[in-house]
Amino acid sequence: MSLLEMSGLTKRFGGLLAVSNFDLSLDAGEIVGLIGPNGAGKTTVFHLIAGFHAPTSGKIRFKGGSIVGSKPHAICRLGLTRTFQIVQPFAGLSVIENVMVGAFNRERDAVAARRLAGEIVDFVGLGPRRDLPARSLTLSDRKRLEIARGLATRPEMLLLDEAMSGLNPTEIDEIIGLIRRIHARGVSLLIIEHVMQAIMALSHRLVVLHHGEKLAEGAPGEVARDRRVIEAYLGEGA
Repeated sequence: MSLLEMSGLTKRFGGLLAVSNFDLSLDAGEIVGLIGPNGAGKTTVFHLIAGFHAPTSGKIRFKGGSIVGSKPHAICRLGLTRTFQIVQPFAGLSVIENVMVGAFNRERDAVAARRLAGEIVDFVGLGPRRDLPARSLTLSDRKRLEIARGLATRPEMLLLDEAMSGLNPTEIDEIIGLIRRIHARGVSLLIIEHVMQAIMALSHRLVVLHHGEKLAEGAPGEVARDRRVIEAYLGEGA
């Protein structure tokens, strides 16, 4: 049984068809990359999975049960957590306090939440900055903080939305290393990313969205050679 399964997933916003009849299954232990040109519908798929939008039609199942209609916090408590492309930490709170917000999904006691948050802060490499206000962090460290908040909910599956956008090559390599360490802890990942060398290196499988429809799916090397994928990114005749 797949850990996450979508079938016939469709989302309309008035006259706009954002996602059309999308199918995807992801097994425990997989890293799957979701790629496509800007406006392809990738983030809408994340919103649908995480409960921020209700699908117009179609099914979403996590660990065998339907999550359509469930609230985001309830989906998170099941073990399915997402991060956001535009990182917006609680600017006035410290790094560890930001991560405690995620930890309270699992812990009701503040001492236990702080202990869990401290472990996660160290894991993502923010230990020396744990008591600094989030507003003082660089973009790279804010990306780490966003991932840390997600990890503090103890997910079985993490949806990463452009965790490397805006970073320099050294910072990208560091985030790739962090994602690999997360995966080694038993977390399955569905990743939206425009940094192609990163998503090619990380993914077991790539899925390409174009105009809300699945254009291709397969091993990274196979998808990269697909003529339809090249045309979708570079234009017809590329």
